[in-house]
Amino acid sequence: MKKEVKDKGDVEGEERYAELEAKIAELTGDVQRTRADFENYRKQVELQKENERKAVRLATVYKMLPLLDDLDRAIASYAELKPLEGSLNKTLKELTLAKIEAGEGVEFNPDLHEAVMAEGDGEKEVIGEVLRPGYYYEGEVLRPAMVKVKKI
Repeated sequence: MKKEVKDKGDVEGEERYAELEAKIAELTGDVQRTRADFENYRKQVELQKENERKAVRLATVYKMLPLLDDLDRAIASYAELKPLEGSLNKTLKELTLAKIEAGEGVEFNPDLHEAVMAEGDGEKEVIGEVLRPGYYYEGEVLRPAMVKVKKI
């Protein structure tokens, strides 16, 4: 039986090897954390960009509402403009902009309709007249419809 004797060089080599492995593990952890931090940063920047794009689109659409109101009134007043209504509705649909239902007799909903007048003294509130149409944008209320309410 031969007894192994480790000389001083072997012990120092093993210690150095252990130190290097610990350093490699530390640096690997640093790289992984840095990579994760960068990925989180990239996702945050993309989210901010998308939110800014949405805000710009929303502001643009909101500024168009008075023009849409004028077009609605013009189409209602001049029969020769009636063919524009189909084109207008198609464009609104492409912009994910939709009118809020607010015709006469529709039940009043304070989430969708802004009442500026009320007449009658009944229990049930319905729309008597639409003063200004309301719009949904991407499924959310952009502007409530301005209406007169009748209580029946």
